Amino acid sequence: MHNNEILISNLKNKDEAALSQLYDAYAPAIYGVIFRMCKDEQHAQNILQDTFLTIWDKSHQYNPEKGKFYTWAYRIAKNKTLNFLRSKKKLIQTEDLSVYKDETETLKDEVDTFQLKGYLNKLEPHHKKALELVFFNGLTHREAHKEMDVPLGTFKSYIKQALKKLKLSYDKAIVWLLILIEVIR
Repeated sequence: MHNNEILISNLKNKDEAALSQLYDAYAPAIYGVIFRMCKDEQHAQNILQDTFLTIWDKSHQYNPEKGKFYTWAYRIAKNKTLNFLRSKKKLIQTEDLSVYKDETETLKDEVDTFQLKGYLNKLEPHHKKALELVFFNGLTHREAHKEMDVPLGTFKSYIKQALKKLKLSYDKAIVWLLILIEVIR
């Protein structure tokens, strides 16, 4: 404890050796906190470095009467991590949220949906059910395989096979559409 007080006093006097020793003592625990919050090793390392730069710059603000050094350093790290996580979110609207709809887009979407439903109806019942559970009902593969009462590997193969068949159906539809366009010309 006494050694810690000396290190902190030396840190306040801008002793680099004191910073290095404090880093060695506290960095692993602080890194653990940062990593659990941001879940990214590279970003956690960068935030840890930034945390200790702030500790260096603001060491004169640390008051041992208000709390332990670790708590002070932890709060700096936590705030820096939260600021990093917040900065990743979109704060500026980039989408067009206008109230007017483009009727041609709506019609095109309805035709695409109609075609997709037609292609889905051509699938075998177990393939169709698998796709509906995952893509339309929002279940995970683990939840959906239990719903269908089949092994997880089997369920995943259903999804893979169904997607292959849909891709082939769409490819054939596009080829027929191109042929039809050429005939009309």
